[in-house]
Amino acid sequence: MVSATTPIKYDRKKFSDDLLIDLYKKILRPRMIEEKMLILLRQGKLAKWFSGIGQEAIAVGVAAAMHTDEYILPMHRNLAVFTSRNIPLHRLFSQFTGRPGGFTKGRDRSFHFGTQEYKIVGMISHLGQQMGVADGIALAHLLRRENKCTAVFTGEGATSEGDFHESVNIAAVWGLPVIFIIENNGYGLSTPVSEQFKCKQLSDRSAGYGIEGLTLDGNNILKVYETVHHYAEEIRKHPRPVLIECVTFRMRGHEEASGIKYVPQDLFEIWSKKDPVINFEKFLLEESVIAESDIQQMREAFKQETEEHIRISFSEEFPKTDTNKELEDVYKSFYFIETKPVNNTKSKKRYIDAISDALSLAMDKHTNLILMGQDIAEYGGAFKITERMVQKYGKERVRNTPLCESAIVGTAFGLSINGFKAMVEMQFADFVSEAMTQIVNNIAKSHYRWGQNADVVVRMPTGAGTGAGPFHSQSNEAWFFHTPGLKVVYPAFPYDVKGLLLAAFEDPNPVMFFEHKYLYRTIDQEIPDDYYTLPIGKASVVKEGANISVITYGLGVHWALEVANEHPELDLEIIDLRTLLPLDKETVFQSIKKTGKAFVLNEDTLTGSISAEIAAIISEFCFEYLDAPVFREGALDTPVPMNKELEENFLPKNRFKEKIFQLHQY
Repeated sequence: MVSATTPIKYDRKKFSDDLLIDLYKKILRPRMIEEKMLILLRQGKLAKWFSGIGQEAIAVGVAAAMHTDEYILPMHRNLAVFTSRNIPLHRLFSQFTGRPGGFTKGRDRSFHFGTQEYKIVGMISHLGQQMGVADGIALAHLLRRENKCTAVFTGEGATSEGDFHESVNIAAVWGLPVIFIIENNGYGLSTPVSEQFKCKQLSDRSAGYGIEGLTLDGNNILKVYETVHHYAEEIRKHPRPVLIECVTFRMRGHEEASGIKYVPQDLFEIWSKKDPVINFEKFLLEESVIAESDIQQMREAFKQETEEHIRISFSEEFPKTDTNKELEDVYKSFYFIETKPVNNTKSKKRYIDAISDALSLAMDKHTNLILMGQDIAEYGGAFKITERMVQKYGKERVRNTPLCESAIVGTAFGLSINGFKAMVEMQFADFVSEAMTQIVNNIAKSHYRWGQNADVVVRMPTGAGTGAGPFHSQSNEAWFFHTPGLKVVYPAFPYDVKGLLLAAFEDPNPVMFFEHKYLYRTIDQEIPDDYYTLPIGKASVVKEGANISVITYGLGVHWALEVANEHPELDLEIIDLRTLLPLDKETVFQSIKKTGKAFVLNEDTLTGSISAEIAAIISEFCFEYLDAPVFREGALDTPVPMNKELEENFLPKNRFKEKIFQLHQY
């Protein structure tokens, strides 16, 4: 029956009374909870709130249509997703108020969290990133041949983000079982849709990706539920992405403090008549599915439940400060056992060969490891490191990607969430800037925020010396050295690059793995053919000496060794850091206490480089042992020039040679 008295035209079809009542309970409950949250906000008991009033039909319709063991990635107005998954309310209230009973131990607010228990992965403030994560979750289901679907929400404003395009395109190209839900509520904060896009409907964009797309009345809970249920059932059997635009309206401000003065008031009058809760309630009364007495009983039950869970939550004390615990939770803890080679067979291998060797051994050991990157399959990657691997491991595990670094790192995170390991090869380290949000704001912070580790290795072909110019030669390790939650590894020798890369794949935390391109084919070393690992976070003393400690990494190690070999009278002790984060301070300090002089060398531009931090901690903790100021050298504070002579002048090698004698004579 089609309702004749409500502005929303419901079509009951064959929906049972039980289903209709369940949907009504699911849409009424978050509305009543939110009304209470607004009271708490006015009372100063809640710091911030993003209202979903008027949009509940979308969240309820989607959540009710999905299986409870399927992931949903909601937004900050989707309280109804969380309540539909039956998360205990007191845990939500503790999350909203920063209490330890929430999901982030007071470290993040509102819906910026995920929970494996309820198969929800929350968003971060950098809108759009969650769509790439959904791709990875869906890819994991596809690889395991599981008949599952993933649903991810985005607002109409975030469809302008590059992450939206990248993620929908990846899902289309790879045939991923993802439903992309666009909540088009008319405004991105204060910017109306007329200033966001030119197409008539956002679903029109689906044609550009070669996927299905449709637009729904987002306030019609039955239409949302029926549509999502239909596509989810199809997608589970025949995996593919679908784009569903749900048109609705935001009845309150972007968040409560921003107000609604910029919205024409007549829109509120129009949309208030389309209230998804009130209209569905009227429809059920017309259909004699419920009576007024049923509504009153439900309202009273939800009111009592809300008050009781607020009492439970508010009885919790706020988190007590524990510096050690804060630092411990930045990384997922795991017990590392260094693996020694089983046999003593060794071969002379170049730096690049050692990387290929490590990748192949890691793929053999970790059958859930997926390699992703531009041109890494048949072509073997820009540097041929993965050459012939697709023949051995197949295209499912060695995956060419579109040119979309951000969404691919998001996909890697999604794979990790759903039980896989992932490697992303940046074609050049310079290109990682396209993926900065995913790396520094998502995967780096996820374990600290809600206990979800990111089992992701990002390989970074880096450095100058090859005449490649400003966009293929940068040393950008300092960008990540400053980001808690990442590990930053930068080996200088074939032996180290193999052992540390294999260790990186065992580590459940995100690792930025820097490989100097100049070293790929210029150095070789006798290394074990067998599988072995080296500890991440441990420096190496590559040459012992008594006069000056040279602390360096990457190509700088070879510059220092060259000087040491040419001038044995300097008696240099050379420390190869190998890992930059976490930094092996003890090895550095022990060396300086022995020599009394320190020279910190890095290839990166000098200002703000890692050498500054190392020089600072040496001055702070080893001052009494120093016989001279801490010297340091790095590249010129310019972009990397292409011309050979200009590049040599840019790099610090020659300046280091000059300054080391100044320190020696000090």
